[in-house]
Order: sequence, then C-alpha cells, then structure tokens
Amino acid sequence: MLKPELKKALDEGVVIPAHPLALTEDRQLDEERQRVLTKYYIASGAGGVAVGVHTTQFEIRDNEVGLYEPVLKLAAEEIDNARLDRPFLKIAGICGQTDQALEEAKLAKSLGYDLGLVSNGGLGDWSEEALLERTRKVSEVIPVFGFYLQPSVGGRVFSYEFWQQYAEIPGVLAIKIAPFNRYQTLDVVRAVCHSSRRDEIALYTGNDDNIVADLLTSFRFNIGGEIIKKDIVGGLLGHWAVWTKTAVELLEMVQEGKKQKHLTGDLLELGSEITDANSAFFDSAHHFKGCIAGINEVLRRQGLLRGRWCLDPKEDLSHGQSEEISRIYKDYPHLNDDLFIKENLNNWITKSKQVTS
Repeated sequence: MLKPELKKALDEGVVIPAHPLALTEDRQLDEERQRVLTKYYIASGAGGVAVGVHTTQFEIRDNEVGLYEPVLKLAAEEIDNARLDRPFLKIAGICGQTDQALEEAKLAKSLGYDLGLVSNGGLGDWSEEALLERTRKVSEVIPVFGFYLQPSVGGRVFSYEFWQQYAEIPGVLAIKIAPFNRYQTLDVVRAVCHSSRRDEIALYTGNDDNIVADLLTSFRFNIGGEIIKKDIVGGLLGHWAVWTKTAVELLEMVQEGKKQKHLTGDLLELGSEITDANSAFFDSAHHFKGCIAGINEVLRRQGLLRGRWCLDPKEDLSHGQSEEISRIYKDYPHLNDDLFIKENLNNWITKSKQVTS
C-alpha cells in the first residue's frame, strides 16, 4: 500500500508542513509562489507535505474557486521534479461526505499522492459508525492518515471506542492527533496501543499548542500485564508551514536525544517558546479566527508570499495579531529561519518562473 522506504520514513517520524495557498491580490492562484512554497519545504528538509488541508483553505473545493486539483498537481510536480534521493511523502487532504471523499481520494491517487489525510470536519451530525464506514471506503482507494481535529475549528469529540475501531481499519497507516486536549490525545494513543495493529500505525502530533511535549513523551500502558510503549514520532502541522528549517532541526534534536536517552529541560523551555509563537500565529486570543492569515503573514514577511490574502476577503489578521507576531520575532529570534530563506529565495523564484513561463 505504501512503498517500503516511504513507510519506514513515516514510521520513524518526519516533519510534514500543512501547505498554504499562495494567492495574488485579486485572490487568484499565484502559481509561481505556490511552487516556491513547495521548494522551500523540500529544501528545509521536511519529510513530506500535506496539500488540500485546512491551511490550504477548504474553500479551494468550492465550484466557483476550483483549486483543489490545481494545487495538488503543482505540489506533486515540484516534488517529482526535485528528484530527491530521500523519501518524501505526498499527502492529500480529503473531506466531505462519502461520495466527495472517494472522488478526492481517487484524484489524489491518480496524481501520485501516497496518503489521504481524512478529515471528519463538517460531518457533526454523522454517527461514529457512519464515519468509520466512510474511512474504510476511503482506505480501499488510498492509505489513510487519520485526523482528530480540534472542535474550535470544526472538529468534534470522539469516544475512546471510536478510536479503538478506527485503529483496526487495515488501511489506516498513521493518525494526526490534533484535539488540542490532553485527555483526548491520550484516548487516541491508548486506543492504538490496545489495537492489534499498534505496530502498523504511526502517531503524529497536530497539537500545535503542545508540539514539543508530544514529541518528547513516551506513552506507556499496561495491556494484559505487558507494558506497551508508543511515541508520537513526528508532526503534521500548520505551525510547521513556517520556520520549517528550524522545525526539522527540532525534530532531529528530539530524535537524537531519545536515541541517546539524553533529554534535557532545555527542550521543554523551547517548547514553551514554540507554544507562545503558535498563540500569535494561530490567533488563540480570538478563537483561531486569524490562524490562516497569521501563517500567511509570517510567510509574507519572509518574502515567500506576496501577501497574506485568503480566499474569503473577510478572513484576515485579528486586532493586535500583527503586533503579537512582531513580539514573537523579537523575543525568540532563534526560532525563525529567515536567513535560510534569504539565502535561497531568489533561486527558488527563478526556477519557479522558468516553470510557469
């Protein structure tokens, strides 16, 4: 279902940015900068990208917008053209009712995507069994990257029993845990550990408010008298759509520390700084209303995007959010990768212009 080298990378843990959408001022696709973003993630050392997800803006699926297929194609082209000598996961966001989800899964598969990140957002009135059946059907088309989405941005709370059954679906190869809640995070990890497929499922953090703590923790459960351990091995994060180079360095630091059994309190301090940064980028003060605009604003300041425009003209930074982002830049200069981008941006733009011309 997944090439061995890709499965190995997925299981060992990689950085997977949630790919933003590059727009012109009149809110049309900026193909050049869309390609530049993908080049940036590849050059940063990320192990994949997730395209067509919340950070890419769900409105790309609207008939009058029609950008779902184009943005998936652009990212796939850039990844294939890079001819990488390392594994790189192509993950497509999949949502909607079963018919739509299956169509998106088939399209993603036809474009060479490896996994589908299956969102249950917008299906709040569906029973858990109906959502499980939908997931089973999608998994017959493309391997599934499960997704526990926080209620604040359209998700819902699921029972422990839901995740028990979810983990038994043969086509589920990974789960992004993003409820922004420690109890619900534990539900997923415990359910997977109790599953007969626990060694086949990779756990990834989507808890942008608790990235480092998730990566540092080894979860342990007593199952029938046997202690079972499971780690969250990587992240698929909107937060990692910016400052991606330092995110890769962070994950490498955590992985090496675990390997050497030498983890220090410095990482927890770094974790609190990253959470503070995420608060500004994601606009937690206003219930995440400015989260996409916040990510785009950082990319604009770095020169990767021409502006922070979203498809919805009403979607922009919240009051005081720009100042908060400036504070983060001032307080934690070691978290950004601006110098790396400055050194490479012209080359990425030149190559993207050659492709689009």
